[in-house]
Amino acid sequence: MSKNRKITNDLGFIFSTHDSFKSFFEEEQDATEIAPKAQVVRVQLDTKLKAGKSATKIMGLNLSEEKMNDLAKQLKQKCGVGGSVKEGHIIIQGDHVNKIIGMLIEMGYKNTKRTGG
Repeated sequence: MSKNRKITNDLGFIFSTHDSFKSFFEEEQDATEIAPKAQVVRVQLDTKLKAGKSATKIMGLNLSEEKMNDLAKQLKQKCGVGGSVKEGHIIIQGDHVNKIIGMLIEMGYKNTKRTGG
């Protein structure tokens, strides 16, 4: 009779000093971004964010953090106001919904619409 042999997986971690070594357990992050034409962008006037003051909120942008900050900077400069990027949304101070929708459509975000009241 043969002895029972325990089968082991070869997925155990092995120490390596090679620069390009990747563990099987590490997930690769996709750096692909959706083209501006394919993104669904919504622009909303919000009065609950800044203690009753109106603010324009831009949602639905699928951009890296760096590109999101660059876009926010461009929009703030063209509107002449301040703003911020929080939780994947761009917040611009004041009621600039129509102006921002026009600018985003010019930049190639064709599916940009106003949402909310």
